[in-house]
Amino acid sequence: MLLLMLFALIAGAGTAITPCVLPVLPALLSASALGGRRRPLGIVLGLAVTFTIAIVALTQLVNGVGLGKSTTRTLAIIVLIGFGVVLMVPSLSQRVQAPLSRLARFGPKTRGDGFISGLGVGAALGFVCAPCAGPILGAVIGVSASPGGPSVRAVVIAVTYSVGLSAVLLAYGFGGRAVLTRIRKVARGHVVETVLGLVLAATGFAMAFNLDVRFENALAKSFPSFDPTNGLEQSAAVQNRLAALRPASRFKTAADTLPDKGQAPDFTDTQRWFNSPPLSLKRLRGKVVLVDFWTYTCINCIRTLPFVKGLYHQYHRYGLEVVGVETPEFTFEQNAANVAQAIKSDGIEYPVVQDNRYGTWNAYQNEAWPAEYLIDADGEVRHTQFGEGDYSQSEDAVRTLLRAAGAKHLPPRMTAHAVMASSQLGTPETYLDPQRAQGFVDPPKPGTHYYHAPNGQIGLNQWELEGSFAANSQGITPTGARGYVAGGVQAQNAYLVMTARGTQRARVLVNGKPGVERGSDVDSRGYVTVKGQRLYNLVKLRGDQRFSLTVELPHGITAYDFTFG
Repeated sequence: MLLLMLFALIAGAGTAITPCVLPVLPALLSASALGGRRRPLGIVLGLAVTFTIAIVALTQLVNGVGLGKSTTRTLAIIVLIGFGVVLMVPSLSQRVQAPLSRLARFGPKTRGDGFISGLGVGAALGFVCAPCAGPILGAVIGVSASPGGPSVRAVVIAVTYSVGLSAVLLAYGFGGRAVLTRIRKVARGHVVETVLGLVLAATGFAMAFNLDVRFENALAKSFPSFDPTNGLEQSAAVQNRLAALRPASRFKTAADTLPDKGQAPDFTDTQRWFNSPPLSLKRLRGKVVLVDFWTYTCINCIRTLPFVKGLYHQYHRYGLEVVGVETPEFTFEQNAANVAQAIKSDGIEYPVVQDNRYGTWNAYQNEAWPAEYLIDADGEVRHTQFGEGDYSQSEDAVRTLLRAAGAKHLPPRMTAHAVMASSQLGTPETYLDPQRAQGFVDPPKPGTHYYHAPNGQIGLNQWELEGSFAANSQGITPTGARGYVAGGVQAQNAYLVMTARGTQRARVLVNGKPGVERGSDVDSRGYVTVKGQRLYNLVKLRGDQRFSLTVELPHGITAYDFTFG
């Protein structure tokens, strides 16, 4: 518990230096520059308290930490605009500050005018502060949103996270105050107060029209990989302790007779919607809903797509709605443009929503890709499927719930089938990051290191690196002109998730030869052009075979994960 608290403290502080907090910084800096020297302390204290309350006490009402159009957000906007107007009118400012200053005698005994009003501004900012939720904050939100409510441990972690976030924001407040104090010495009259009041009011109006949310989404696209605490939060130590923090999934039971497994959580803390305006389960009440957790580079998800699309095409007009929840495994999968391209190339026509902060994933206490939750017309989860398989049973469940909802004259069972993994598949998914890499003679290590592959034959499911690689919490990147990854494989198809700076070409060798039994992304000379952040098909054989696979990666390509089928 103490170790997780330390991680939460560091994660909170790290979050405060990401672009995601920019929407609230103008108001924070403007309010901190006014009043007594204790005003920034009042602002940050108020922000920390209401931010923590928003996480652990109001999650079920506000769907996260204030991004929805909730009562608390509206109240916060009114407070910000009100304080801004007060600052722009000096006579009004004096009338408001006088009674608030008298309250200060109940607080700090030294001069600290502005502390009480600072609490009010900070409290408002706490309800609209929505930093990027990594695994730690996401886990706290998910636990708090569960039917049992927040646990004591979740509250402690939320408070610790808020302390880390607030410590850095307090430094911002005092730093901005020092700069504006110097400006005030050379400015005339109440120019500084008027300008700062305009900033506060403008921030409030921007939030009233959800411009802060749009701005945050734009930042997420522009800075998709800037996360100073990502390596820490994705570490095995953190993930193991977060798993203990989360309750076991209440849906993970046998589903032979379609028992009622409880009320389905709504779509929570989501981002962009595709193929549909934003949906809610309340809005979909009366329909049978299939919630499909997937991500576009997951080979298991890709193999189930024909079946999920088939269900939608066969039964949508009879009352079935499919909603794909795209919860990313890798950072680049948070990019809305990448998701849109995957939806287009995969021919997905049903609604899809981004779940970048794992809000909906945690609300369902989900554990795997793909995962399907079938919800009846009353909003109750009635059938679940984790991973591939049991397709006939899943279609039976859909037909049963559609009939129960009043659908008549259902069509014959569909003819669409999922892509099946090869029958003699002998090589498991192989990650290339230091935390999850398995089967390597010399496994990837954090940072930049040179790897030398030993001479000799590569055994089945053994892997080697050759060359200088930089490894982080998600994958490896050659730091020299090129690097090699080689392994012994038994499969019919081989895939690799890759990204590139610009357009780069990797080379694929099967049993030491290029262009042999090449996959759909490889040309006759063995080259694969990497210009998108996705899963690439490297090898496609007529049946399961044992072979050696070598991938030559130039500088500028990052490799994440081998999958096989």
